[in-house]
Amino acid sequence: MGLLQVGIIVIIFLLLVKPMGIYLVKVFGNEESRLGKVFGPVERVIYRIMGVREQESMGWKKYAGAVLLVNFVMLVLMYIVFRIQKYLPLNPDGLDNVPPGLAFNTAVSFITNTNWQAYSGENTLSYLSQMIAITFPMFTSAATGFAIAVAFIRGLIGRQDNLGNFYVDLTRTITRVLLPLSFVVAIVLVAQGVPQTLLGAVHATTLDGVGQTITRGLVASFESIKHLGTNGGGWFGTNAAHPFENPTPLSNVVHMVCMMLLPTALVYAFGLWVKDKRQGWALFTAMGLIFLVMLATVLYSEYRGVPAVQAVGVQGNMEGKEVRLGASESALFTTVTTAATTGSVNNMHESLTPLGGFVPLAQMMLNNVFGGKGVGLLNGLLYLILSVFICGLMVGRTPEFLGKKIEGREVKLAAVAILIHPLIILAPTALALALPGATASIANPGMHGLSEVLYAFASGAANNGSAFAGLGANTVFYNVAIGLVMLAGRYISIIVMLAIAGSLAVKRVVPVTSGTLRTNTPLFTGILIMIIVVIGALTFFPALVLGPIAEHMAAL
Repeated sequence: MGLLQVGIIVIIFLLLVKPMGIYLVKVFGNEESRLGKVFGPVERVIYRIMGVREQESMGWKKYAGAVLLVNFVMLVLMYIVFRIQKYLPLNPDGLDNVPPGLAFNTAVSFITNTNWQAYSGENTLSYLSQMIAITFPMFTSAATGFAIAVAFIRGLIGRQDNLGNFYVDLTRTITRVLLPLSFVVAIVLVAQGVPQTLLGAVHATTLDGVGQTITRGLVASFESIKHLGTNGGGWFGTNAAHPFENPTPLSNVVHMVCMMLLPTALVYAFGLWVKDKRQGWALFTAMGLIFLVMLATVLYSEYRGVPAVQAVGVQGNMEGKEVRLGASESALFTTVTTAATTGSVNNMHESLTPLGGFVPLAQMMLNNVFGGKGVGLLNGLLYLILSVFICGLMVGRTPEFLGKKIEGREVKLAAVAILIHPLIILAPTALALALPGATASIANPGMHGLSEVLYAFASGAANNGSAFAGLGANTVFYNVAIGLVMLAGRYISIIVMLAIAGSLAVKRVVPVTSGTLRTNTPLFTGILIMIIVVIGALTFFPALVLGPIAEHMAAL
């Protein structure tokens, strides 16, 4: 029954890809549509307040500058709110100000769409902080990633360095995509029993006469954008394992559908934008096959369990999982949350089997299995460009993609984006393991301890935000180190991808000939998968061997 449930949910993912993809094309298209009549008046008021000219176009440098400026201003404002929340309203539980290191880490986390939480949500942040400095950037960070993906596509198909207008793309993503969907999802979650109130905690007495504090808040609205925006931060410390965040099997399905909805649809929309549906499906197939292999691995591993425990008659691994959800729903959630780089959890990844823990680690290291808002598509296209270049060298032709030549500038920029990812994971992991103060935070030393630290920095670099939960990360070192990794993982790749888009935008289109390498065929899809896996293995396999793979071998 568990496998049947997983199969049905995956089919739901697939059924929503096409209609949502078509809608996204209409949202960001230049032609007049009914959407403009519905949302246009509101958006024009927003543009007037911001002083934005809707028709003004931006080259890649101006677009990148707008992204960095807006994100920096929001980052500073978030930090200030955290540092003075004790003196602000909507703090019914009287929570104190957030310490400087933790405030920096949290502000960086939510502005970069990572939502890494070194704190326990309900015990650290006031309602105002949760709304203004957490929920609001969950909209803007998701919208930023979406806008950059759309700008990159414009560069691929454009004829001049015109990537659109960042402020317009940001606004449209929020008003036409994220807000309407979040409203509907929040209503569904409230119907399932998720709280939505400004009232403070309830103090109750149990049947045993023991006092208990039951925290509540604006959970339903928080949860909706948390998953639709592939953000992942929890209102409660236990995230989607908490019965107030995820009370029923249906709410669990809604969470997973929301995580996969926009990342998968954007890949299909890419095929429509470039007027080559086969190209979109080729990229979708490559990502989808990797996703299915990862899902099968974690399902098999969790159903099989630990051999030593299995020897005494216990089948499967239910440690760290909710009995009401079971192993199958936990395994699917684990695969989905790291494929879509959301970071939300309905089970503790710390308690997964070694191979089960290998899956989220591997997906964050590859960072292109659908991915977060816009990021997964960008990383997929990055590997696609690299694959075209390698294949072009093999046959002695100048590589082309969508009729535009891939030359030295694009390949160098792509190399920077690909190499920076392992650098900001492996280097700080090595540093942390060399510092006594950092290793003191590891709850489970040995091979599993290495995996905990590796997971933390992989989560930050991939802007995922989930954790193994066996690492005490709320220290000055980890708050600063992971914060810097999150910034590098987000903005270096953004600048590089916009630079590639600007370079491709000014190139003339080369006519297709009999010697042109077609990138929309099953053969090229296989090549793309192989290159993604080979590059991932070359960069990360040694570290994985010392962590989850060694732990798996030791358990046999």
